[in-house]
Amino acid sequence: MRYHDITKDDMKNGDGLRVVLWVAGCAHCCEGCQNPITWDPEGGLLFDEAAKMEIFDQLDKPYISGITFSGGDPLHPANKGDVRRLMREIRQKYPDKTIWLYTGEIWERLYQDSILQDIDVLVDGEFILAERDVNLMWKGSANQRVIDVQASLRQGNPKIPILHCPDYAPAEDVWQKGVSACGE
Repeated sequence: MRYHDITKDDMKNGDGLRVVLWVAGCAHCCEGCQNPITWDPEGGLLFDEAAKMEIFDQLDKPYISGITFSGGDPLHPANKGDVRRLMREIRQKYPDKTIWLYTGEIWERLYQDSILQDIDVLVDGEFILAERDVNLMWKGSANQRVIDVQASLRQGNPKIPILHCPDYAPAEDVWQKGVSACGE
């Protein structure tokens, strides 16, 4: 696996403060993608032990909520096996941290994949420029979904995903009353 960056104290790619691994490799090549430099699976840097320790150093901090896998596409064939192994190691070492994953794939093609066992929240679907909305929570276009993976898998019909949160944050006055928008 190759990667482009490890972002620390990130608030834009999931609930709470997170560490984000931006992997290299994406076959979706969405028009208007925010990270076209990550499309090439041979781009970026080799993910090595030092990179893994950089992530673990962040996850050791009590205020870090978890890790987000983005890119690129963590489920690209060049990444999937290594991402799966890293997620399992993180789940074992940090059972209270959440794991988010962004992919251009859709839930209906993924819900039976064993890689989902270690994912808490999946943001699915290709970015569609015509459906771009900067006010959406945790996603870039209206077609994408922020899915509560474990709740979806536990329900009677896992083919129908359960959403982690609404598309938009509550009105400002709701926040002031202590109501949370996502997963809390």
